[in-house]
Order: sequence, then structure tokens, then C-alpha cells
Amino acid sequence: MPKVFISEADQYLFANGTHYDIYKKLGAHPSEEDGEKGMFFGVWAPNAAKVYVIGTFNDWNEETHPMEKIGPGGIHTLFVPAVSVDELYKFLIITPEGNKLYKADPFANSAELRPGTASKTADLSVFDWTDQSWMSDRDQKKMTSEPMAVYECHIGSWMRHPRGGDAEDFYNYREFADRVTEYLTDMNYTHIELMGISEYPYDGSWGYQVTGYYAPTSRYGSPEDFMYLINKLHRNKIGVILDWVPAHFATDAHGLGCFDGSCIFEHPDPRLGEHPDWGTKIFNYGKTEVKNFLIANALFWLREFHVDGIRVDAVASMLYLDYGKKEGQWVANKYGGNKNLEAIEFFRHLNSVVLGTYPGFLSIAEESTAWPMVTGKVEEGGLGFSFKWNMGWMHDFCEYMKLDPYFRRNNHSAMTFAMSYNNSENYILPLSHDEVVHLKCSMVHKMPGYPVDKYANLRVGYAYMFGHCGKKLLFMGQDFGQEREWSEERELDWYLLDESLNKGLHDYMKELLGIYRKYPSMYEIDNSWDGFEWINANDGDRSTFSFFRKGKSGRNNVLFVLNMTPMTWKDYRVGVPKKGKYKLVLNSDEERFGGSGAKMPAELLSVVQECDGRKYSIEFDLPAYCAAVFVF
Repeated sequence: MPKVFISEADQYLFANGTHYDIYKKLGAHPSEEDGEKGMFFGVWAPNAAKVYVIGTFNDWNEETHPMEKIGPGGIHTLFVPAVSVDELYKFLIITPEGNKLYKADPFANSAELRPGTASKTADLSVFDWTDQSWMSDRDQKKMTSEPMAVYECHIGSWMRHPRGGDAEDFYNYREFADRVTEYLTDMNYTHIELMGISEYPYDGSWGYQVTGYYAPTSRYGSPEDFMYLINKLHRNKIGVILDWVPAHFATDAHGLGCFDGSCIFEHPDPRLGEHPDWGTKIFNYGKTEVKNFLIANALFWLREFHVDGIRVDAVASMLYLDYGKKEGQWVANKYGGNKNLEAIEFFRHLNSVVLGTYPGFLSIAEESTAWPMVTGKVEEGGLGFSFKWNMGWMHDFCEYMKLDPYFRRNNHSAMTFAMSYNNSENYILPLSHDEVVHLKCSMVHKMPGYPVDKYANLRVGYAYMFGHCGKKLLFMGQDFGQEREWSEERELDWYLLDESLNKGLHDYMKELLGIYRKYPSMYEIDNSWDGFEWINANDGDRSTFSFFRKGKSGRNNVLFVLNMTPMTWKDYRVGVPKKGKYKLVLNSDEERFGGSGAKMPAELLSVVQECDGRKYSIEFDLPAYCAAVFVF
């Protein structure tokens, strides 16, 4: 066991915001000094008058273990012999005014199960990783031309098991790993995005108000259990993305706020340091140590837990100084504008370091405005993200699909508009948890009509989503027609899979995901017109859409013909790009999917007859609410 210590070089790099391994020094780490094993503690508290370590190892005695301030940067350290893993502890901070603050460790790798608020000692070096093949392959991939079908998931409400009658309990990370890996593999997803992994105190925040950035939440087990989950997913060729929240943090007394009696993590001016709508604190992105804390945190999840990407929450709230604020609640930048120049620099620094070192890693922005070049290169003025959630597509899609089919003809462009700006960024099309909470209805209940119509609408809508340019993201439950809004307090309604419409949708999504992954034309060229071509984008009177996806090889292109109405279009003719056979690979109206069972030819041969401005065309009966997908 090596000795852990903090050198002058460590202090210098941290003070300058470039100590990307600082998480190996600050926090609590197994160490050995003078032949004695124990735990090394380090904390950044520059304005504290005194700092003590208290915990189960000293019966929470507030005087026996004072820490030493080792330099002008405000770092305090202490080696405590005979302390092992799984000990609870906190830092007792004495402010210059003599007040006592009992703080969890900002760099702790484990935490006490809520409602407890202590940190817990841990050793991250004991897990035996067996995912070397995945990790080696990952950094060789260019993800813009790879398939990405992401399953967004909240562990605590995905599936639970009853314990003792009506009482319910979470799956732990290991139980979840075994069940979800089987599910994702069977359904043909490529990635899972996990909500609420960094430790947080309140279940209802879903993990978006964090107190422990360096600790996987103890709700589902230990850090080693979480490593098992990621290792299991990787061995089954499933990537792992974490929701990451650098925009704001929880105000709980044991957290980062007013950490040493002063604002060291948040901006001291409440107009810059507080979100009035969210009741949270905003990080001070102009402070080098704070930037170091966050950038090192992204690298921590990547290096120590083998995470494959981060989805950065609420990016717009960081980029705009006036986000969610009224006049008088914000401060303009030095040029008099509303752009947060320090946050912009932070993103460029983050993405340059992380993606520059690990090119296969994913940095994904949830950015809800038209901020330019979110995925643009840093050296060209961009923010440097790998992908951006296409919130505009999501809004237009949901608003269109909600409409009674009678009114869709007047809103036809809502479904075609996103292609007009598609090449401006590398996009992910998200149907996330945010779309199925707060009285927004589940995806199936957004759809108009009787139940059979709702499911038919959803099947054709998903076909549009998977045919459209951009990587894909679905929130859990959407692939089988979860009918209630999502709640973190209960598991998904898995019993619905015994219903024919839900089982049909589930089988349909498995096939749609399989088609997406099978044909490179569906994902190889997602940010250019080289990969997408409209056949007819203007058939508003019949509310139909036809287009095809193209790959680099020119082979196995995929044609989509989509009917968004309850009308069957007899002898529907669609122009096609070339002479030849068009093989039907998916018909959403099949009876096994919950459709009417109307028959369609398994293969069509194009004829010389002009349609949609093209020399060749095919003709068939297009059923109501039907997605017909052909390969040619």
C-alpha cells in the first residue's frame, strides 16, 4: 500500500486548475506511513480557522484528530492509523467566527445511506476489471458514424422487488446489472444512460441536486457494486453514460454550500451564485479550484469507473447569466451581455482535456437553445461537445404527434423542420424522462384517439424518429407503452407486457432497434445531407412522409414511408431513387405488433413511372397509421 501525501506540486497544480488527478489526493484514501496502515484525509477549506476529522473510528470526538494546513492554498491533511474502509466520517470545520460546520467530504468515494449525511471511507483499487476488450475498442471508434440507441434509466424505479408484503425495495447495482443487461441486449440497445448516480440527499430531485460528486449513490450499494454493473454492461457490449450536473448543487447543510464558512464552491454574489427557481447554488466557474473540482470529476468517472460518457445537464442554464432570472436577479458580463464567459471557457477546457485525452469518450450537452457550435471544435470557437440533444426536434415531434390527425395537415412542417438545421451539430434525438412527468402524460397518452389508435400512432412516430438523422434516446418504459406518468416512487408497470398492445409495441421496438443497428445507412452519416434524402416532404394533405437513409457504401439504403392518419391510402405511389427491388423489412401495421394485419407485399419491383419528381416508383396500399420500411 503506497503512502498518500500532497506535495507542493499538487498544491500548485490544484491552485492553477490543472490537477486532473486531484481526486487521488483530496478525500479519504488508504495509505501507509512508517509501516502503519490507515487512512489519509485531505480537504480544501482555505478560509477555515481549524479543521478536524470526526467519525466512527474516533466515536465522533471533535478534538482528537485536528488536521494540518499545509500551504497557502488552504488544503488541510491528516493521516489516521488503523482506519479501514466503510468507516463513517465528516469534516468538522471551525470558521473564523468560531462557528462549527459538519461537512461531508466533497471528494468522498462513498456515502452513508440517506437520510444519513456522513461520508464513508472506501478503496477503489480492489475491483478486478475484465472489460479490457471493450475499453480498447472504445477509443478506436468515431461515435458520429456508429449506432447509438440509448436507454435512459433511473435505477430505483426501473424494477423493484417486494420484501415483506407490500413493502418495496431497490435492486442493488449487482441485481440491476444482471437484469438490465439481459433486457438491453435482447432489445438491441447500444448504450444505457443512468440518472442520479452521484450521491444526492432527496429522492425527488432524481439526482439533479448533488452533494457527493465523487461517490456513486449508496441507495443501490457500494462503489465496488457499481463497478460490477459497468463491467457487466461492457462485457455485453453496452456503453454507459452518466447524467452529470455541473450547473448547480444542493444547498443541504452537509454539502458544498458555504463549505468553510464562506463561498468557495459557489459564487458569493447571489445574483451569480444562486438559481432562484431551483433553490440551488451555482458553481463559480471563474475560480480555478472549482473548475479543477469539476473537470477532475469527469475524468474520475471515466478513469476509476470506466464510464463511457457524460450527458451534461442544464447546459443552457450555465451559458446564460439571466437563465431563469428576472431583472435585478442577474449581473451582465464585462461586455454588458448575458453570456457567461467563464462557463463558456469551462466547457472548452473540459472538452479539450477529456476528449483530447480520451477520443472515444462521449460528452453530450443538454442544451435547449440555439447556441451555435455546441459540438463545434474548440479551436474554431465551438464548445467542443461530442453531441447535443436536439430539443427542438423533440418539441416539434411531441407537439405534432399530440394533434388530432385532422389538424396535422396544417402542421406538416413541424416534422420536417429539424432537417433544415440538422447539419449544424451532431445531434441526439431525445424522448427523455422530462417528457413524461409533471402532467405531460406518458408517450402513449400524448397520442390522439382510442387505445388502438394511440399505440398505432406511437409505432409510426417511433419509426419516424429512428429513420430521422441523429442518434436515438428513449426513456425507460417508452418502448412498451408505459401508460402512467413516470414516478421515482414506484417501478415501471411491467405487468402491461401481458396486454396485447403493449406486448406488440415491445416486439415492434425490438425489431426497429434491430433494423437500426443492422443497416449502417441508418447511422453512418447523421449530420449531413449525404446520409438523408427526402422523397416527399410536402404531402401535407395526406399527412405522409417519405425519405430514405444512405450509407457510405451505397448499398442497403433504407426507405421510409409513413402515414400519420387513420386513413388507408389505396394504391399509394411513391417515387424511388433507382430501379430495382424494394424489400419490406418492417410493417408497423402487422397484427403481431397490435396493428390491423393488413397485408403488404414482401417485395416490390420499381416501375418506370414518374412520381415525386423521380423516374422510378413503387405502388402499394398504405394502411392507416402505418410505417412501411424497405431496404434497397
